[in-house]
Amino acid sequence: MVGFISFVTLAIALAAPVTAFPAHVSLAGLSREELDMAMSGFGPYSTPPPPPGPLEFGGTKLVNDAEHPFMDPKDTDIRGPCPALNTLANHGYINRNGIDTPSNIVRAAMEGFNMHNNLAKFTCYSAFVVNGNMVTDLLSIGEKSAKTGPDPPQPAIVGGLNTHNVFEGDSSMTRADFYDNGDVESFNETLFQGFIEYSYRFGGGRYNLTAAGEYRLKRTLDGIQNNPTFTIASPRLFSAYSESVNPINLWVDGRQDDGQLRLDHARSFFEAARFPDDFHRPARPMTADNEEVVLAAHPIEPGGNINGVNTYTVDPNSPRLPDKCSIYEHHVNYTLRTLYPNPTGNLLDAIRANVHYFYTSVQERGCTEIYPYGRVEDGENNAYYASPDFPEVDLPDYGTFPYPPVDLPEYCDTPAPAAVEAAPETAAEAAPEALAT
Repeated sequence: MVGFISFVTLAIALAAPVTAFPAHVSLAGLSREELDMAMSGFGPYSTPPPPPGPLEFGGTKLVNDAEHPFMDPKDTDIRGPCPALNTLANHGYINRNGIDTPSNIVRAAMEGFNMHNNLAKFTCYSAFVVNGNMVTDLLSIGEKSAKTGPDPPQPAIVGGLNTHNVFEGDSSMTRADFYDNGDVESFNETLFQGFIEYSYRFGGGRYNLTAAGEYRLKRTLDGIQNNPTFTIASPRLFSAYSESVNPINLWVDGRQDDGQLRLDHARSFFEAARFPDDFHRPARPMTADNEEVVLAAHPIEPGGNINGVNTYTVDPNSPRLPDKCSIYEHHVNYTLRTLYPNPTGNLLDAIRANVHYFYTSVQERGCTEIYPYGRVEDGENNAYYASPDFPEVDLPDYGTFPYPPVDLPEYCDTPAPAAVEAAPETAAEAAPEALAT
């Protein structure tokens, strides 16, 4: 993980402002940690609640509805590098100020985008345990914020999703690399034009898995050739490929249901962070398993530039993309342990709970649960989270349309320039040998 350790050790914790102590909370019997938390306006500590289970109804429905109108964010609201989370905030599925709990974010990802419960938990908790405040149970979807509560001891950063190389990372489709100017959250029109170009060249004017495979390779090569600090090792490896397929899985209208993303809809999400008018979420809970289709188009070994541009070197210690169990284990045993080497008290309890919630996202894959800080003291009951009796999810049959395909109106993105026709069929010939498996 190139540059990760040096970044963490140089991170400076920001002191949270002290607010008036809530009158309804008693000081009696509070531990030192609980008193610190209460005096900061966040109340006494309690073990964070578990994530929600699957939706009761898992089919398509209108999500750009009267209960979730689009509103431009206020100047004080936080937005970040993830267009999907920005969209959920702009429509009120999560707190419009950009600060929310991981369990609410999981619920919103399922409600707004019909993201599969396990994928929502995997994505959210992998980010939360490194970027969020586990004691207050709050996460910023963008920049670091005192609104998430007092910082734990360094080298923990609680930096929000803008933090480079722990979840956000290089080779985004529509956001610049951190190396370029440090701005990882602003929409980049130049990169989006590349997205459009590849969608025309390889997707017939739509963004699909074929276009995704080629554009993922292009953005990786862009990083290798232009960014001396470029890395696409774990944990960025997972989020990079999720970013490639999630627009196909989550942003295609559920009544269309064909894996072909309209470019006007892509712009609406990427640039405006807004559901298109009359947008219906996907027809069934969506996983990101088709990221392996994108990887197979141009297999890439995880790694990064180690000595300037064009020095891409495979990282033998980074888990490979298809192995979600190893990604979970590496994230917990390496990334998390680097940030939290010796947690105690309430922080330790919160970490144990959240690491377990993260594990539930890969439990069905047969992964072994990891206890990076040991099992709980009694040695008997480590079940922070027992799944309730969820109702059966009402799903349409796979491979069928819940409604007839809709007639798609014309949209305004112009075709790629004529120069594209003379470009190589793919960028694969320019790939360094180190990329290939």
